[in-house]
Amino acid sequence: METENDILKELYETVQSRRSEPQEGSYTCYLFDQGIDKICKKVGEEAAETIIAAKNGSEDEITNEISDLLYHLVVLMSETHVSYDAVAAELARRSKKIGNLKKMKNVDRNT
Repeated sequence: METENDILKELYETVQSRRSEPQEGSYTCYLFDQGIDKICKKVGEEAAETIIAAKNGSEDEITNEISDLLYHLVVLMSETHVSYDAVAAELARRSKKIGNLKKMKNVDRNT
């Protein structure tokens, strides 16, 4: 049985494959052809749609939008030559941090 990490790694490998061996009609290849500006725009759009879905509260909609966002982030990783292993290692490093809460700032919301 695949774990969630395996699924994300498989997605990353598929995206990398599209980069090195383009396939006609592939949306991933279209994004690579359009370049970094288009990829960043899609990441931004999907992030905004994820926020809206979260505010709307529909679990299915949130799941779909998070999936879209993760996909576009993986395309961005590939475009910028950030490896899956580098991100996984950084997440593992961060998961070991304890007691790193930032102090809350007192903000006067009435001004």
